[in-house]
Amino acid sequence: MELKLRKDIPVELTWDLSSLYASEEELRKDMEKLEALSTRLAQDYQGKLSTPQAIGACLDSLRELYRLLSLAGSYCDLAVSVDYYNTHNQELNEEFSRLAAQVMSQISFVDTEIAAQEDAVLKEAINAATENKHYLQDVLRGKPHQLHPDTERAIAALIQTIRSPYQIYNMAKLADMKFPPFTVDGKEYPLGYSLFEDNYEYEKDTAVRRSAFAAFSAKIRAYENVTAAAYNTQVQTEKTLATLRHFDSVLESLLFPQKVTLEMYHRQIDLIMEKLSPHMRKYARLLKQIHNLEHMTFADLKIAVDPEYDPKVTIEQSREYIEKGLAVLGADYVDMVKEAYRSRWVDFAQNQGKSTGGFCASPYGKNSFILLSWNDRMSDVFTLAHELGHAGHFKACNSSQSLYDVDISIYFVEAPSTMNELLMAHYLLKTNPDPRFRRWVLSCMVGNTYYHNFVTHLLEAAYQREVYRIVDGGGSVNAQSLSRIMKETLQKFWGDEVEISDDAALTWMRQPHYYMGLYSYTYSAGLTIATQACKRIEQEGEKAVADWKKVLAAGSTLEPAELAKLAGIDITTDAPLLNAIAYIGELIDEIGKLTEELGR
Repeated sequence: MELKLRKDIPVELTWDLSSLYASEEELRKDMEKLEALSTRLAQDYQGKLSTPQAIGACLDSLRELYRLLSLAGSYCDLAVSVDYYNTHNQELNEEFSRLAAQVMSQISFVDTEIAAQEDAVLKEAINAATENKHYLQDVLRGKPHQLHPDTERAIAALIQTIRSPYQIYNMAKLADMKFPPFTVDGKEYPLGYSLFEDNYEYEKDTAVRRSAFAAFSAKIRAYENVTAAAYNTQVQTEKTLATLRHFDSVLESLLFPQKVTLEMYHRQIDLIMEKLSPHMRKYARLLKQIHNLEHMTFADLKIAVDPEYDPKVTIEQSREYIEKGLAVLGADYVDMVKEAYRSRWVDFAQNQGKSTGGFCASPYGKNSFILLSWNDRMSDVFTLAHELGHAGHFKACNSSQSLYDVDISIYFVEAPSTMNELLMAHYLLKTNPDPRFRRWVLSCMVGNTYYHNFVTHLLEAAYQREVYRIVDGGGSVNAQSLSRIMKETLQKFWGDEVEISDDAALTWMRQPHYYMGLYSYTYSAGLTIATQACKRIEQEGEKAVADWKKVLAAGSTLEPAELAKLAGIDITTDAPLLNAIAYIGELIDEIGKLTEELGR
């Protein structure tokens, strides 16, 4: 069925942004406050940040500015994300982006002036601080990479331009691409970005699935050059900024705010490429056998082990699954889940022009907003549990920490979300001893949770690393080179078990995370932590849950390795990742064994 326009979607399937602003008039009042506050900050503090007292007072005032930026920016961005056809919201978002660039340019003096002070002054300010402590520690840490105040001001003023590649990518993908229907055996099927990624990739009919993949690939290929140009602009900009800030490489500059080492980054990619690939090749062979496929293609990798045993799940039914599945985290956590349904935190709708995939936005001091497209599948339940993991994380840290202490390292940020997926799976396994049901749950874990985070995003991360190596070497990329790199990456992982076509090589066009720094690899990093933390909860119960809740509430007061340590995990070694990979192998082996026992 053709997707509806946003205006035709029932309101109960949409999120309620009124908890941010009841009207556009209220939004504009805050935009006016932002402009006035940034002017007043410059008048009161510019050229005067030479004492710990002045620094503390300035940062206290700056906190309110950042709060307003978060609220207004979230409202504008969320409004656009559900309907890229809405020109009014596009214009409003652009207006806010211009204001934000102006504001950030005007207050750029804060960090540069603080960083210009002697270390002794900074350390005295840190010792005197409470809510500003970690902000100041980050300024001190970043001093070697701070530029001249005029340069910092210019970069801040250009932030809208610097972020334009991502806007171009989204406009091409979500507004300009109009997919024609495709035909199989005389029957016509509608096609769209979300229809393909949320439906046809999982379609059990091989002819329909592969035809959809071919038609989808043909359409996105028509945009490969503009998409490549946008991406090349992104990475070249990142290279320029890394060089300006005296980093040795783009990778180092992008890892710096994550507070992780190059060793941790490379380990995540290298070990999975080497150690997980044999297990996933076995899984591909299993799918090929179960579905009687003559050859396994990239378009076949997301089909279910048992498509006839994939129960439909309504939105209302998902509520009971998630409440019971996450009950181990306590009554307060379940109350949050209930509130998310009751107060319309979630945008379930399928409509034209809506962002693909799923995400959770959590403005400081407000509830979360979750985007996904509901397809009545159990995979949607896992996706919603995942996004509620982000909501629960930020609810805990936002209520416990200063606004300055909730900017979680993206290395860790996917741990609470993937933890929820694992908790859901473990709950389901306990509800029914039937072998077919057990195989179905295990296949959900492998085919959804681990495939998405340890395979899809990790392969994208391996591809992304090669792109940055080219850029660090002084080169550039285009559609042809990007397709070549992606194809080689996929072939290296899947070997001869999966046919990697030129259409599969276009996978690089589908990932918005490339415009968010080194994000893709962090999904497997977060799930590595979650796998071990979930194991602790299974074995130790309340003690492990209590430790996990401390982690959620800690925000960014601890670095990723320290957060993991608080959960009882040492991510400075290979052991957690190797254990997670071995666990995936065990799941695949059990799926194979159950398939033999079931005879299908």
